[in-house]
Amino acid sequence: MAREIGKLSAVAVRNQSKPGLHGDGGGLYLQVTKAGVKTWIYRFMLSGRRRDMGLGPLHTVGLAEAREEARRCRQLVRLGIDPIEDRKATKLAAKAEALKAMTFKECAKAYIKAHEAGWKNDKHIAQWNSTLTTYVYPTIGALSVDAIDTGLIMKILEPIWTTKTETASRVRGRMEAILDWATVRKHRTGENPARWKGHLDHLLPARGKVQKAGHHSALPYDKIGAFLKALRAQEGIAPRALEFAILTAARTGEVIGATWQEIDMEKGLWTIPAERMKADKEHRVPLSEPALEILKGMQEVRDGDFVFPGGKARRPLSNMALLVTLRRMKRTDITVHGFRSTFRDWAAERTNFSREVAEMALAHAVGSKVEAAYRRGDLFAKRVELMDAWAGHCQTAKS
Repeated sequence: MAREIGKLSAVAVRNQSKPGLHGDGGGLYLQVTKAGVKTWIYRFMLSGRRRDMGLGPLHTVGLAEAREEARRCRQLVRLGIDPIEDRKATKLAAKAEALKAMTFKECAKAYIKAHEAGWKNDKHIAQWNSTLTTYVYPTIGALSVDAIDTGLIMKILEPIWTTKTETASRVRGRMEAILDWATVRKHRTGENPARWKGHLDHLLPARGKVQKAGHHSALPYDKIGAFLKALRAQEGIAPRALEFAILTAARTGEVIGATWQEIDMEKGLWTIPAERMKADKEHRVPLSEPALEILKGMQEVRDGDFVFPGGKARRPLSNMALLVTLRRMKRTDITVHGFRSTFRDWAAERTNFSREVAEMALAHAVGSKVEAAYRRGDLFAKRVELMDAWAGHCQTAKS
């Protein structure tokens, strides 16, 4: 009885050349073909039916491994489970799991595609793709999203956390969003390794401690008159767009995307639709006389729907056009966005207009949600006075 299982020896298996089945016991056989090829067979009876199950060739599966596999199969048969069908089911499950698995880059592309319709413009999508391509994909792009752990996240963030803090913070947030998406879609399990609160905040210094809040370089409001005089000496559409941005305290994207359909010259009103606003809320901009004069000049060279057309047909100015104007004027000390700060400083220090009026002129959210719910209007009448006063200051400010 002691030799019912384990009848063969390693030497016997290696030297056996006689064609046929050579039993090791317990249903395990070494099969030798006429051509001398040796393979393992497990033979069993289930529901009155005899079945042979191949366990692999000898050059791949050794004697000890074949015995262990035969033992596992015997246990399944004892439970009434067909080991052949069990193996098929295991392979199918593994195949299904492999199909379900996605790399981080695949998940990132799927996430962007799922959300791009709700994002405001192509620039936002380009920023996502650019930061991921530069900082993330080289490290984890090709890895299964389920394999991403804290160590890999830190490998991406640590080199840039103190030198490019703002960018690093955005990269972290984008990785967190993609990994959350992957978890909901069942492509990964467990905690999000890119989560900040209660996780990465214990491993990295707070952003505020390594980088002071950045401010766009702004021109002092008492120098705006001299600047505008120099700006008006510049030829081209971009300088006119920059002057219009200054007079309306609008953002670059709002100005270069302006269309004639948004302009009401008679009422002196520019209505920017919600989909073009940062806060997803329609914004009405009062147009002062100097601002209207710029628009009248643009009407004379009107070419399509855009107020400030670019070099390509039916396209607006590029995002860089206004900044290039500043560089051409050798004003690298200030930024386009900084003129909004110039306006805000002037309103606070040189006028009696309330904070709410100035903030609404900049299309900033004012007060809490409850306060906003009670304030039905947008203080437009007061903002007309404010923008006229700003235009007057721009015309008369000393150098």
